Amino acid sequence: MKMAFKNIFLQKRFFFALTGVIFCFLISYIFENITFFAKSFFYIFLALCLVDLLLLFLSKGGVIAVRIVSDKLSNGDENTIEIKVTNQYLFTSHLNIIDELPFQFQRRDLSFNSRLKTGDQKLYSYSVRPVERGIYIFGNLNIFACSPIGLIARKFTFDQDKEVPVYPSFLQLRKYDLLAFSNRLFEYGIKKIRRIGNTMEFEQIKDYVQGDDIRNINWKATAKKGQLMVNQFQDEKSQPVYSIIDKGRVMKMPFNELSLLDYAINATLVISNIALKKNDKAGMFAFSNKIENRVVAERRSSQMNLILETLYNLKTNFVESDFSRLYIDTKRHLPQRSLLLLYTNFETLDALHRQLPYLQAIAKQHLLVVIFFENTELISYTQKKSNNTLEIFEQTIAEKFIYEKQLVVNELRKYGIQTILTKPEDLTINTVNKYLEIKAKGLL
Repeated sequence: MKMAFKNIFLQKRFFFALTGVIFCFLISYIFENITFFAKSFFYIFLALCLVDLLLLFLSKGGVIAVRIVSDKLSNGDENTIEIKVTNQYLFTSHLNIIDELPFQFQRRDLSFNSRLKTGDQKLYSYSVRPVERGIYIFGNLNIFACSPIGLIARKFTFDQDKEVPVYPSFLQLRKYDLLAFSNRLFEYGIKKIRRIGNTMEFEQIKDYVQGDDIRNINWKATAKKGQLMVNQFQDEKSQPVYSIIDKGRVMKMPFNELSLLDYAINATLVISNIALKKNDKAGMFAFSNKIENRVVAERRSSQMNLILETLYNLKTNFVESDFSRLYIDTKRHLPQRSLLLLYTNFETLDALHRQLPYLQAIAKQHLLVVIFFENTELISYTQKKSNNTLEIFEQTIAEKFIYEKQLVVNELRKYGIQTILTKPEDLTINTVNKYLEIKAKGLL
């Protein structure tokens, strides 16, 4: 019974009706001859409240609801969450649905108002975009149900304290996985590269699909089968591809609410999967003042799960990154020539010059690609109209920093080090582009 009373909530209609009752008694106090009408109104009000209570708490049925959410959420993406509600009352119910989101989303206004007939079921959906990895705790799914009288609401509570982990962007992984499988990567801006050299070996004859090179059509097989057939080739196998993530303080900078570190993590997940699909070995490790989170490059079936779990637990430690340790580690643990995709960030030419000797030494043994980021906020700021001298000065400084990024690119290329200077949101597509270009040219 105590639990039942806890679930009783008074509605606006109740207070309007109660105000009317009080008003009638005030009028009766002034005009003694209408006391009968005030008492009648009061008794009707009590009767309606009693009937409302009986309908909500003692009649058969009720409201059933469930929150439908994935076992894990994808970081930096819109994740759809659904709420399925069923009205089992014998009358039409007016419902107010309130879902308690994890505190990380900073939202307290998520609610739905609905009207369900008896036996009806309805699906409500909304989306959330997490920008940090880790555990997110959903609170109660609260349903406030009212009868057609609408004076009192009964509260139903479901799915209390549900924990959902937020992982690196596996939704992005699935998108590029599908495109790579269907040979449709070029439709998303990935360049078609002319292959140089003889790094391809025959694999099989297969049906022609959109995107296949028409120069590979096997006319004999086509004539026999009566439909287009093509020769399928594959790249040289088992070349190690390592994603190296700088998790020092320079990678904590946020863009569009997501840190540079998380952009690099999402790109690492995608490029590792594509490398495995291309029959290469995928691995990764992270560094700051020491080397951590190592996954040795392999082609085993469990490799992607291992990389995903390692990326999930990767955190920034806010210290200066030690590139000398990176050089020593690659020399000691990577005896085979490998493709190294280094995600870091250089804001100035001086910052690059401090680390350039180590990058040059690494590039002598491996194919090194240095990937760093454009400051898109500075670019946007320089495109605004200046209204005073101070703003002109600030825009000039911003343009200097933008120009210095390009100087960093030129300096790296001068020493034969491949580079990618990219907007954070274009990191994944540009990294995949570079990987396919390297494979097509046989550089590794």
